[in-house]
Amino acid sequence: MTSAVTFQRVSRHYGSVRAVDEVDLDIAEGEFFAMLGPSGSGKTTSLRLIAGFEQPTKGHIEIFGQTAEGIPPYRRNVNTVFQDYALFPHLNVIDNVAYGLMVRGVPRAERTKAAEEALALVQLPGYGARRPGQLSGGQRQRVALARALINQPKVLLLDEPLGALDLKLREQMQEELKTLQKSLGITFVFVTHDQGEALSMADRIAVFNHGRIVQTGTPEEIYTKPVSRFVADFVGSSNVLPPELVERLTGNSRWASLRPEMLKMSLKASNGAMPARVVSTNYLGSTTRIALDMEGLRLHATVAAGTAVPAMDETVYLSFDRDRLHLMDDER
Repeated sequence: MTSAVTFQRVSRHYGSVRAVDEVDLDIAEGEFFAMLGPSGSGKTTSLRLIAGFEQPTKGHIEIFGQTAEGIPPYRRNVNTVFQDYALFPHLNVIDNVAYGLMVRGVPRAERTKAAEEALALVQLPGYGARRPGQLSGGQRQRVALARALINQPKVLLLDEPLGALDLKLREQMQEELKTLQKSLGITFVFVTHDQGEALSMADRIAVFNHGRIVQTGTPEEIYTKPVSRFVADFVGSSNVLPPELVERLTGNSRWASLRPEMLKMSLKASNGAMPARVVSTNYLGSTTRIALDMEGLRLHATVAAGTAVPAMDETVYLSFDRDRLHLMDDER
């Protein structure tokens, strides 16, 4: 499979700060790839290195097999959609979308036609005469996407483009972006700190922390088989069990991850079940999240809506299928 983007021991330092620290990365052509991590983890700097807005302190970057170091952004077959959209307020929608073609000297009639086609692609036909100030946040996001797509990039970079949208619109745009990417076949590289966003949209995810990639895999691999305590804590919600408890349960003195939905609760004691006290319950619509105290260890379980929920301070007995317990490294 052709590589769209390759990092070979890439670093970007700002004085003593290692924003990106010897990152190796390989993104396949046509892949929807997410860079996930907390603020300051290196994901946005990595995106800017692909775009050409930053140059590596050391290491090697290739875009479709071509060396990228020293190549300015306008000479890379890459476009970026920013969180703040970066639209020109004095231009109408058509001229915003067609701006890149105008800079390249494309005749007005040709670029206007291309802009109208791009707007139709992002479900905004007929909006060309409006100004950005007359649009909703979701519509501005679509205009920014159309402006990036009109240049027919081989790689589309998206820097937390849904961060400013409300929950319902963000979920709608997640579906639309995924559908659009599959239909176009363009490589999408998506930066986010939202775990649910990455899990629901990406073909593969790279989890960043302290300037390094700590795990790369499919959403299912990242969620069910985190390699470390950091990944288990950061991606979704997990019960991270300490080595002394895991040794009692399995004979292995290692940290382990157990997702809340894997915990089973009963009001009756049974062989091997562990007693715990109900600390709180939180109704979340489709599920209820239950906080539990087991020998000073805080655990969480989730049950489907409509399931009977134990009362506060009630003792319950916990069990789980042992193959659902995932052993991890100690490194955070």
